[in-house]
Amino acid sequence: MDIAFMFETMKTLLAALPMTLALFAFSVFFGGILALVIVWMRVSGNAVARNFAKGYIFIFRGSPLLIQMFLIFYGLGQFGFIRYSFLWPALREPFVCAVLALALCTAGYTAEIFRFGLRAIPAKEIEAARSVGMSGFLLTRRILAPIAFRHALPAYSTEVVMMVKSTALASLVTVWEVTGVAQRLISQTYRTMEVFLCAAIIYLLLNFLILQAMSLLEYKLTPHRRAAPLFPVPQR
Repeated sequence: MDIAFMFETMKTLLAALPMTLALFAFSVFFGGILALVIVWMRVSGNAVARNFAKGYIFIFRGSPLLIQMFLIFYGLGQFGFIRYSFLWPALREPFVCAVLALALCTAGYTAEIFRFGLRAIPAKEIEAARSVGMSGFLLTRRILAPIAFRHALPAYSTEVVMMVKSTALASLVTVWEVTGVAQRLISQTYRTMEVFLCAAIIYLLLNFLILQAMSLLEYKLTPHRRAAPLFPVPQR
């Protein structure tokens, strides 16, 4: 392998890393907010809201992300009420369409992760909180949300890593992130192995850092789950 070429390739791909990070950050942020709304609808007593949430989760978990991205990027402009609305200046931008597709997709998965986190909360803890007179908002803030998030964090970390890798699909709608720049370099140099190897190293390092951050967060949030040492140090 040509080390000098790989070094130059790595510098070129790293220049596109901010675009990948922007796609990832915006999609996870907006997808997380939407997931909370979907979870609230999913567990509500309103049958219409509950069925809408079920349908949303089924659609966005059951169809490929690539098709969703193509439908948003190429399909929204087919509707006149969108093309002539105040939203069109934003929706005609490839970056906005990519973020919208990624956020809508991850919201479906994240909503189910958070819902199962809620279901893992022991009923006795909810009953104890209600017995001392906690309101619905206080119960959610002090009991439901913290415990559910701790239960959901391992599965959610996997979804976050999947979102990092899913940003590669944005290159298909002309967003030049790491994978898009790598494909453009290959079309110019015909050196597939070196270019994709550099791209893979970038994604591996990025996911490694994210997983380490998630592991640290889980460690901080679950002190009660830390295993006691098999051979405790005797006290002097």
